[in-house]
Amino acid sequence: MRVATHWRRLDTPGSESALLEEVSDGWLLTGTAVFLHEHQPCALSYTIKCAEDWSTLSALISGHVGLNRSDFRINIIEDTWFVNREEQPQVKGCIDIDIGFSPSTNLLPIKRLSLEIGESAKVKAAWLQFPSMKLTPLLQIYTRESDARYRYESSENGFVCMIDTDLYGFVTSYPGFWHAEGAK
Repeated sequence: MRVATHWRRLDTPGSESALLEEVSDGWLLTGTAVFLHEHQPCALSYTIKCAEDWSTLSALISGHVGLNRSDFRINIIEDTWFVNREEQPQVKGCIDIDIGFSPSTNLLPIKRLSLEIGESAKVKAAWLQFPSMKLTPLLQIYTRESDARYRYESSENGFVCMIDTDLYGFVTSYPGFWHAEGAK
């Protein structure tokens, strides 16, 4: 299986394209986001490798935020996370990565949890915050409201929104932030 999508940013000029591919031992999610942040040009690309059960195995994020280069190689060995070979004990035991500049990684817990309509689940994600690019734990709750709609809650800041998804699990509507413009 291979599917691609494209989003338009709603809160600032920008867009993102992503590709999800099934590979022999799991899943590969790649994409590039190009947008403005505080009037500075940003371009960030990512490659996320997941196991067959959608748990994150590794991630590579590279590009720039304004004039500052960003290069992060994230590896997970058993339940220990490393960024550029430095252990990250604050996210030990997390299963999913959440990259803060993209809607693409909502796909990972949605696919992994495979919730029935009306079911909820808590997720402790390793959140790559933007623009600080620090990896921190983030407690999230996903509740499946319908075939394509999820209530997403983040306990960190009390954020709640309804996100719509396509049949592959990609976000199609993230109110105030992202809107899908095309999928193939």
